[in-house]
Amino acid sequence: MSVADDIAKIAEQEKRLAFSAFDEATAFTIGSALRERALAENLPVVIQVSVWDRLLFYAALPGSSSSNFDWVRRKINVVKMFQKSTYRMVLEQNSPDRAFKTGHGLPVTDYVLAGGGFPVMIKGVGAVGAFGVSGLPERQDHGIIVDALCDHLKIKRKTLALPDRAD
Repeated sequence: MSVADDIAKIAEQEKRLAFSAFDEATAFTIGSALRERALAENLPVVIQVSVWDRLLFYAALPGSSSSNFDWVRRKINVVKMFQKSTYRMVLEQNSPDRAFKTGHGLPVTDYVLAGGGFPVMIKGVGAVGAFGVSGLPERQDHGIIVDALCDHLKIKRKTLALPDRAD
């Protein structure tokens, strides 16, 4: 798959992985599923689920660090600003230093180009929050969120999965 194909697939993920409603219980269910997978696979990640004004779920797994918390915060800021996944932004921006072009006026202390932030999309509304994962290569951070959303929404993972590729 080319970068353009990946961007198109991620846009499809964002469109299809939308909820008719999203609340604290849904955030907890999906966050817990992410945590259970991380525990089962020994993944050293931080997981966060937020609506813009509230933290709804947070977990830090063994092996994760305080920097993972900061990466998730900055990823979620990007989702909020652009209303799309951070991995899609990475591929669209193609910035080797992980910073936005100067014209955006976004400080690296608050925004980062790194996969692992995904919008909480509500059908007919748009993005109302974000899922964040940090601790793995960015394509994997992105992928485990997509897997959890597919499972929750009863969509076959393989229909929306990006092909494996090293970061």
